[in-house]
Amino acid sequence: MDAESYTFGPYKIDRSEVFYSTPLSFAMVNIRPVLPGHVLVCSRREVKRYVDLSADEISDLWLTAKEVGGRLEKYHNASSLTLNIQDGPQAGQTVPHVHIHIIPRKEGDFEKNDEIYDALDGKEKELKEKLDLDIERTDRTIEERAHEADEYRALFS
Repeated sequence: MDAESYTFGPYKIDRSEVFYSTPLSFAMVNIRPVLPGHVLVCSRREVKRYVDLSADEISDLWLTAKEVGGRLEKYHNASSLTLNIQDGPQAGQTVPHVHIHIIPRKEGDFEKNDEIYDALDGKEKELKEKLDLDIERTDRTIEERAHEADEYRALFS
């Protein structure tokens, strides 16, 4: 895979949606975010399950999540982060590619804090249904996602 090529499971990701990358990981905006700033950090190598990542990939994935999460928390004036991996279909994973959800959190963003997991699971299921019916991924336009990625990319300049 060359430096400008990104995939998320079977889906090609336009490089305009990617705002941060390392040789082993990349961060992209989310087609269907639960809250503002909800992004994904993915392994560069297409790996379905967390256990199948190498030690270097695991380390890089979490260091990338730390870097991205810290900057997005500050950018969105948040006070916390939810970091979540849905590892396998019974855990709610709908795209078979290891990825970490990073979601900046603010007080009161959900009435009950753990409702974030229900929302995340619901968005994943909706996304799978949408992708099954519409392979073109039309929830948020590419222009909207590229604009958001541009904003986030500036955080790393």
